[in-house]
Amino acid sequence: MGVNTDTVFSHIAYQESLGGLKFPLATDRWPYAETAAKYGIFPATQHTLPFVNDRAVFIVDSNGKIAWSKVYELRTVPDLNEILVALKRLV
Repeated sequence: MGVNTDTVFSHIAYQESLGGLKFPLATDRWPYAETAAKYGIFPATQHTLPFVNDRAVFIVDSNGKIAWSKVYELRTVPDLNEILVALKRLV
């Protein structure tokens, strides 16, 4: 699942621009960035843009605990191979 502070309308436009996604997007719009704050990525630590949380990936295990996480520079695309390796460690 992807979560960010963009609006639902923004998510729809983004998904359409990509021809769809294979996972859901959720909005953390109201209360603003509450989920991001609980995960420790708002306010941002990797950049200085106001009202934008850090880009991060969290893998949550079957017990609801964070099993792996990484915070990225805002313009950095997360390394999918690195994430797949972390997921495989949980199986």
